[in-house]
Amino acid sequence: MEHQSTGSAEGTGGGEMTVPMDWFCAAYMADEVLLTGDLMPPTSFEFRAGRDALALTVYLSGSGPGLSDIQTVSRLETWLSLTAYDQPWRDWVRQRMAVLTADALAAGGPGPDLELAAEAWRWLEETELLAPDLDAVPGGPPGAGEEEAPQVWTPAWQLGLPLGHLAIHLF
Repeated sequence: MEHQSTGSAEGTGGGEMTVPMDWFCAAYMADEVLLTGDLMPPTSFEFRAGRDALALTVYLSGSGPGLSDIQTVSRLETWLSLTAYDQPWRDWVRQRMAVLTADALAAGGPGPDLELAAEAWRWLEETELLAPDLDAVPGGPPGAGEEEAPQVWTPAWQLGLPLGHLAIHLF
């Protein structure tokens, strides 16, 4: 299902301003799911990574806006399957973004929904966050506390994706 419709609101001077309703709805759904899960403080970079990864999943899956049925089983199952650990989510996002971008260019240029999705994707790919090294020796050095556990710089999408997945389970 392609995202073709965006809402519009009258701008000043009689011009029409396009409002990115599909993206705003996807971001709102992601916020609601993550806030319900209460896994991270909403002001943290980890929360932003989870919200952006989940919003991209919602937007690119073609679920479309419609907040009244956010908890439908089919939507949640789709999002769970797309964000599962063994799925090539990053490749899927790249492919969907390429298709939507090509379609938008053929139609005269990307709209605000796609621009916001591209901005979120760029942030997820280019930003690295310090996270626990899950490949480190279990327990770390003797007597090491959680603060002293080995950490590595990790792309934001690699932190946000499992956070979003877990939040969907808790929703």
